[in-house]
Amino acid sequence: MKTTLKAAVRGYYDTQILRIQIGGRIIANFKAALGQDPGEKEEELGKKEVQILNKLRVEYKKITDGAARFPSRKKFKGTRLISQYAELVMVANYNDLLQVEDRLYKEVDSLLEYFEIYNQFLAPIKGCGTLMSGVIITELDIHKAPYPSSFWMYCGYDVAEDGRGRSKRKEHLVMRPYINKKGEEKERKSITYNPFIKTKMSGVLGPSFIKQRNEPYSGIYYQQKNRLEHHETYKEVSKGHRHNMSIRYMMKRFLVDLHVKWLETEGLPPTEEYAVAKLGRTHKAA
Repeated sequence: MKTTLKAAVRGYYDTQILRIQIGGRIIANFKAALGQDPGEKEEELGKKEVQILNKLRVEYKKITDGAARFPSRKKFKGTRLISQYAELVMVANYNDLLQVEDRLYKEVDSLLEYFEIYNQFLAPIKGCGTLMSGVIITELDIHKAPYPSSFWMYCGYDVAEDGRGRSKRKEHLVMRPYINKKGEEKERKSITYNPFIKTKMSGVLGPSFIKQRNEPYSGIYYQQKNRLEHHETYKEVSKGHRHNMSIRYMMKRFLVDLHVKWLETEGLPPTEEYAVAKLGRTHKAA
């Protein structure tokens, strides 16, 4: 079941990336036809670009609804918005990918109910939607994570040897074995965490918690942010840096709560994070 869920989750995001790329090319062609600078990158389509794409999709449906099937190049009759056959094909591909995304989303949603950690913990959390829940369940493995810090390390929230938060800095890379094209085992420098889940946790789930004022997690974020703003070491650093540090701290607290509940749902013995078990520190319970 988990393998099927992972295929659906990854398939959704892979389809989304392709759909965004095609959408960017459509917008670039559309603006070029109007004599405008395409401007934004494919990954950075704004509201105006999305509105244009929606209008093009409406025009596409008008063209195809009037035909027994997708019109051939010879039978194609251009419109004000879709004047070239190549534009029609690109909009068709964009529309098809949206439909694939919708089907994959529904599949993920239907599969999640088979996982108790979703039913008992993730589902009620405001801001942790269907896809994010799918990412968490398929990318993390409670049976390979005896401590909350195991989740931290896998998500890139641990502290490196230099005392700084884990990153892609050269000094944070480690030597890892790999098999080259010749089938030989070699070593190369590599990151220590899963970049996919770190991007989703820090770039999607964290901001969602803050935006929706999700208590207790938004409260943890603002408390940490306020603490850093008045700390001698961090009050002079940029606002963006303090923001990222606060999101990182909030997500670590979320992962602790996730770990505790996941062990419970799997009938595994409870464990404590190192700072609590060994150093005697306490954290506000979420």
